[in-house]
Amino acid sequence: MASNPERRAALVDAGVEVLAREGARGLTFRAVDAEAGVPVGTASNYFTGRDDLLRQIDTRLHVRLAPDPEVVADLLTRPKDRSLVKALMHDLTSRATRDRTGYLALLEMRLEATRRPELRASYTKSVRADLEEGMRFHREAGLPGDDGTVTVLYLAMLGLLLEHLTLPGVLEGVLPGVGVPDGLVERVVETVVPLD
Repeated sequence: MASNPERRAALVDAGVEVLAREGARGLTFRAVDAEAGVPVGTASNYFTGRDDLLRQIDTRLHVRLAPDPEVVADLLTRPKDRSLVKALMHDLTSRATRDRTGYLALLEMRLEATRRPELRASYTKSVRADLEEGMRFHREAGLPGDDGTVTVLYLAMLGLLLEHLTLPGVLEGVLPGVGVPDGLVERVVETVVPLD
């Protein structure tokens, strides 16, 4: 297995692009090589197989889509109330919108996990860890609500981002006077998160 870390990272990022654009069926080593602009056969020197590439894409997406620690630290200087939860959800929406390709690749990973039991186990563990981290963060930050609040917020935001990034026209004008996605983020938080 080749061990050039910069080349491996470039190949994984190329894999993210291919996955988002072509879906899991289009994610081949040849397609990754072409996207990365490297000679045919390069990706096969860096990954033991397609599952290895998918696992590394999962790991990379967690880095690409993670919140900026400085932004979070700044937000946490605010009062620990519903408005802070709104700000955190706006940050999430902004990150997903800025890295639309990364978020679409994340959605493709979900679909592929339904077809591949070995990936399902690994990906379920990864996504579950994210949800549990969100619950821990919410509790430790002293934000309103409990683990159930975080779970419902997670599900609502997942649906909002899915529609916003794949079929934005579905949400346009559904609620008159409520903008997409910002106004809907506000509505989701107001509906899910208690005032106290």
